[in-house]
Amino acid sequence: MNSVCFNNVLVTPSKVLCVGRNYVDHIKELNNAIPDHMVVFNKPNSSITQTLKAKHHEPLHYETEICFIVQNGQYAGVGIGLDLTKRQLQSQLKEKGLPWERAKAFDGSAVLSKFIALEGIDPAHLQLELLINCVRVQKGQVSQMMFAPHIILQELGTFTTLEDYDVVMTGTPQGVGEIHSGDTFLARLKDQETTLIEIEWVAE
Repeated sequence: MNSVCFNNVLVTPSKVLCVGRNYVDHIKELNNAIPDHMVVFNKPNSSITQTLKAKHHEPLHYETEICFIVQNGQYAGVGIGLDLTKRQLQSQLKEKGLPWERAKAFDGSAVLSKFIALEGIDPAHLQLELLINCVRVQKGQVSQMMFAPHIILQELGTFTTLEDYDVVMTGTPQGVGEIHSGDTFLARLKDQETTLIEIEWVAE
């Protein structure tokens, strides 16, 4: 089973719960319809990694997301991660009205940072940014989300059990794109202008 670091201790999530289409600008950039209800999908434990791959049988796209870790049914920690997507396959599946798992839930598709305790942090002030090869390509904040983190937690609890250390990925802002081997990714999680987490990945 794959693990993540939370408060300097390795813990094992049973699953990763993901929210799709949570930023209007990202919905528009992919020409998707704005959903009436929250779009949710799961990634298994085998999707969790700290290694960024440029390909998994086909080119992959990155989506940077604010992530939370759950304990006792509540958010206990926060981190940042990349939801990797097989965009071509996803488009084919969507056209046929089929589930997205093959394009979203493959091994190594959830690239996660460490997680830090939420104590003293107001989730409403959280921001993310991603730089690729020193160029900023994504920037977003909780205030831009259609479904705020506390609403996501409530909705997930209506249909699934949130086990200790499960991870919730809250969606991505506009600026997604293809990963190329050798690209240097620098992701930051901020509380307003204070950097909480900064992590670098080099795509293999």
